Amino acid sequence: MDVFVQHVVNGLALGGVYALLSLGLALVFSILGLINFAHGELLTLGGYAIYGGLAVLALPFGGAVVVAIIATAVAAMAMERVAFRPVRDASAASMLLTSFAVSALLQVVLQNAISPRGKAIVTPAFFKQAITISDLVVGSIQALSIVATAILLLLLMVFLRSTVLGLAMRAAAVDFRTTRLMGIHANAVVATAFALSGILAGVAALLWVAQSGSVRPLMGLVPVLKAFIAVILGGLGSLPGAVVGGFVLGFIEVFLRAYLPGAALEFREAIALLIVITILFFRPQGLLGRRVEAAR
Repeated sequence: MDVFVQHVVNGLALGGVYALLSLGLALVFSILGLINFAHGELLTLGGYAIYGGLAVLALPFGGAVVVAIIATAVAAMAMERVAFRPVRDASAASMLLTSFAVSALLQVVLQNAISPRGKAIVTPAFFKQAITISDLVVGSIQALSIVATAILLLLLMVFLRSTVLGLAMRAAAVDFRTTRLMGIHANAVVATAFALSGILAGVAALLWVAQSGSVRPLMGLVPVLKAFIAVILGGLGSLPGAVVGGFVLGFIEVFLRAYLPGAALEFREAIALLIVITILFFRPQGLLGRRVEAAR
């Protein structure tokens, strides 16, 4: 039983990272109908901002993290203003291609401007410690992931439900065109959605870097793909669904890693994807998505 609880904790920690990234994707998608695949590069930029804050600015680790979160929020708003706002009224395919172009451009810039090799990041000794409760061992990084995810989700929920801009974002997620006709400033709503997605990516960068101990130019590629799978699994357009999808995907990966026989471990990613496909076969709208009626 203790071993099972240990795997549950590990699943919560990994799922928390996926939930933060998938929620950032879902925020932008709910308003613009865009899956921003350049979101993974925000994670990478956050990692490099932490590295720069420590190695270049000689900041304490906490200061470097604050710089990273601000940097990812600003980068996300700049990305929206420069790349996505000019094609906002274009087709969904055009915006999707734009996101791929921004992602590829940032990858090339990071590889040429910094280095194609990874950069080691020295994390505080706190991250190497663990909390022992009976036979349960919870690493500091795992505890930080669970607590940070819970706090951010609570703050985001309060923002969306209790502020004028948050209510405007919720209205835009339901019907963006009608919201604009009612006098809501569309640019402010979209820029806020990108800024929030950048903040979530910055926190996810902290958690990812704390686990890996390094940052690489292509670091965000796999996480954003996992986040995209989580968004689909939870239900496109559903913010709670994105969170649930992230945690479900985290649990699937952790339990497969724990219980698959040794000979099948190398196929765990394929098996995880097969499980997701099976869930979507029975719930094509996602776990929390709604069925969309055909337009008359």
